[in-house]
Amino acid sequence: MATTPITGPLADEARQTVGTVLQDTLADYLDLSLVGKQAHWNVVGRTFRDAHLHLDELVTLARDDADAVAERAAALGVSPDGRAATVAKTSGVESFDEGWRSVEEVDAAIVAVLASLISRMRERIAVTGEPDPVTQDLLISQTAKLEEAHWMWQAKTA
Repeated sequence: MATTPITGPLADEARQTVGTVLQDTLADYLDLSLVGKQAHWNVVGRTFRDAHLHLDELVTLARDDADAVAERAAALGVSPDGRAATVAKTSGVESFDEGWRSVEEVDAAIVAVLASLISRMRERIAVTGEPDPVTQDLLISQTAKLEEAHWMWQAKTA
C-alpha cells in the first residue's frame, strides 16, 4: 500500500495543519450524521413528523459536508479516516442518549450540538486562513450552512 500516492499543492507543514483540521471536521460531521439518525429513529411527541423530517435534513447536510471535507483532504494528499473507531475516539460532538426522546429534548440537544460544532468550525476557519485559503473557504461555506441550521432549530424551541 502506498503511503502518499496523492500529492497536493501544500508544503508538508501546511498539509499537516490543514489535514488535522479536515480530519477533525470529518469526524465531527460523521458523528453529527449518526446523532441525527439516532434522534430520527427515537424522537416521539406531538410534532414527531416535523422533527423526523427536519432530522433527515440535518443528516443530509452532515453527510454531504463530510464527503466534501474528506475529498478536500484527499485532494491535498491527506488520507481521510472515517472509520467508526476513529470517529468515536476523535469527534467533538456531544453524545446523544439512547432511547426514546421527546421532540423538545431532541430539539434542545440538536441546538446544543450545532452551537458547539459551529464554535469548533470557527476555530478551524481561523487556523486554515494562512496555510490554505481554499480549505478555509470550504469551512466558511459549511459553517454558514451550520449557522442557518442552528437558527432554524433554535426557532423551533422559541
